[in-house]
Amino acid sequence: MHHAVGASHLFGVCVMPLFPLFANLQGRAVLVIGGGDVATRKVLALLKAEAHIRLYAHALSPELAVLMQAGRFEQLVGEFDPAWIDDVWLVVAATDDTDLNQRVAAAAGARHRLVNVVDDAELSTYQVPAIVDRDPLVIAISSAGAAPMLARRLRERLERELHASVGTLAALFAQHRERIRQRLPDMNRRRRWFDRVIDGQVPQLLQAGETAAAHAAFATALEAVDSVPARGSVQWVGAGPGDPGLLTLNALRALNLADVLLLASDVPAAVVELARRDAQRQPWPATPADQQATLLELIGAGLHVVILRLGSGDAIPAALAAALHAQGAVSARVPGLPVP
Repeated sequence: MHHAVGASHLFGVCVMPLFPLFANLQGRAVLVIGGGDVATRKVLALLKAEAHIRLYAHALSPELAVLMQAGRFEQLVGEFDPAWIDDVWLVVAATDDTDLNQRVAAAAGARHRLVNVVDDAELSTYQVPAIVDRDPLVIAISSAGAAPMLARRLRERLERELHASVGTLAALFAQHRERIRQRLPDMNRRRRWFDRVIDGQVPQLLQAGETAAAHAAFATALEAVDSVPARGSVQWVGAGPGDPGLLTLNALRALNLADVLLLASDVPAAVVELARRDAQRQPWPATPADQQATLLELIGAGLHVVILRLGSGDAIPAALAAALHAQGAVSARVPGLPVP
């Protein structure tokens, strides 16, 4: 699917596209310019990432002064020297001195270093998103500088809705990463196993504070990997009238689980965009014979296939359902809203 490249324009406003990433700054030098409250927040976040911080400021906030006395960062003195940027990975400018911010941004750009100038998207080459932290799970939210308050409001909503135990669940998966890979070398079966655990009792037990029982349930699930089907599965999903906002929750869930999307030609791109980013996208074959051949090939590879069509979702043709059943594949219909 082709996407236009460049800035997006909405209501006459130009918003440059940003590439989201998470940076490993452990032991790497970061230059922070500024010593006020905003700089303090940046330093605290960088310390959590275990970055080596070099800080230049005319005055330090009380919290930064304590951190300096504890040797948590290196303080630079004198006039700002562009050469300070030569061997750092990132630059943060958090001052109310417009001229200094501009000089820092120019020096960073000349050295091909990414710089964040707080509250100045035009001078910045990267932005720090709003964060929901459920260590080791981190969710970043950005409006590309267009509406920071909206990003903060979404963060607040997620803070309320995401239980603290979500981080514990992520840590549990990380703890058993190698064992999971050994027990489930096939990526498609592994993904289905993850879905089974995430939708099962382990998260519920963690949320209830029953940590020991959650660990036991996780271990049981890991020993029961042989029950994860090796054959693929098929879901027939109705996309309703084609409005992304009118997809049912079950349809959204199916799109998020798809390994392969077989798309009717009239399904809008906005609906397809809601599916897993790494899901393969193929056109739904025109003839019943080609449809059956395609599905049997995909399920034989152990893939979860979603057939996406407008409307409430067609009934599964009896002959095709029988062919899938004969191959040991599970098939199900996920109805959508009817087209008016």
